[in-house]
Amino acid sequence: MPGKGDAVTRRLEARKGEGSAFRLSSGVVILFAVACGAAVANVYFSQPLLVTMGHDLAMSPALVGSVVTLTQVGYGLGLFFLVPLGDVADRRRLIVAQLLLLVVALAVVAAAHTAAILLAGMAAVGLLAGVTQTLMAFAASLAPPAERGRAVGLVTSGVVIGILLARTVSGLLTDLAGWRSVYLASASLTALLALVLYRVLPHHSDGPPATLRYGQLLRSTVTLFATERLLRLRALFGLLIFAAFSTLWSSIALPLSEAPYFLPHSAIGALGLIGVVGALAAVAAGRLNDRGLSQRTTGIALALLTASWFPLSLTRNSLWALVVGVILLDLAVQAVHVTNQTLIYALHPDAGSRLIGGYMVFYSIGSATGAIAATFVYTLAGWGAVCALGSAFSCLGLALWASTRHTIPDQAAAGAPRSSACIPTR
Repeated sequence: MPGKGDAVTRRLEARKGEGSAFRLSSGVVILFAVACGAAVANVYFSQPLLVTMGHDLAMSPALVGSVVTLTQVGYGLGLFFLVPLGDVADRRRLIVAQLLLLVVALAVVAAAHTAAILLAGMAAVGLLAGVTQTLMAFAASLAPPAERGRAVGLVTSGVVIGILLARTVSGLLTDLAGWRSVYLASASLTALLALVLYRVLPHHSDGPPATLRYGQLLRSTVTLFATERLLRLRALFGLLIFAAFSTLWSSIALPLSEAPYFLPHSAIGALGLIGVVGALAAVAAGRLNDRGLSQRTTGIALALLTASWFPLSLTRNSLWALVVGVILLDLAVQAVHVTNQTLIYALHPDAGSRLIGGYMVFYSIGSATGAIAATFVYTLAGWGAVCALGSAFSCLGLALWASTRHTIPDQAAAGAPRSSACIPTR
């Protein structure tokens, strides 16, 4: 007579069979993309609203500036401390729980009537917006290896659109109904997405979650960087490309708001609509990675990134040059970003959340570095110096690719995944 242990085994096998039978359709990939875009947008909504928030809550300029800083710090902490949980927990439940907590944080921000409450709420929003990368890792785990690049590319396009449209949407909603409406609308959308994802997503991906304690989980993230050269290399690419990306987008409002243009904030925010073209590169790069062309894609994209700073340097003389430069830069950044994620996920699919979360920490460092440096350089030497700074970041990336392109072949992304037994936990 079969015992209780046999029954448990059969139930576990049945669940595993259900998980492996899940098919990642185009509709589900689009759902992942929408959810990622909506989540990450919360990190950027506040940037055009700082003056309005400051006036409403009687905050000093220095205190208002800390709104963005605390949101970014919270996001970085979430990448390291929350995203790795996707490797040991049911990702569907983890994602839904984080989204519901994000709804609460957004409601706190919308209802804030003191600076302290606002700052605490924004830090929590940043922390929980890291669910974007849990969603990314889940989408990659559900995709067949031969189609993983395409899936990552499509989901990344959602992230790109979310980042670039966040400022435009928040500006429009603020003009219509005040800055608090931005966070109320986002809370409503996030709650709806949590319900839809709970109903659509499977309990887990093909493999069972890793059996690691939380401390071991965090240590293994660090160990992965120590042992995987490809991960370190791609993290450096990520740092440099997002330093260049942030150099442009954190400072472009400065020359456009001065002579000869004197553009209003709404017009400057609309520039993000042009950058959405970069989302096209995410999909194309994903397909190229599926064909084993990761190194070639990276090299061409970094060359375009470097070249983009020439038309950008002509911004004061021509808005058309600015448009060309923005398109080239965004296309290049997203192509390298998708390639990075596709390659590093293939190293250890069962550690996908740790790999992507750790990689995105370098993205945050690069973004912060570019933003701080660009503002400082513009104050000292103007727009030409900002373009020289962005070009320097881009040239460093291209030089890094040129010096390492023969050491890691294109086929790395298509190689056999390594087992969890290869991942040190101490």
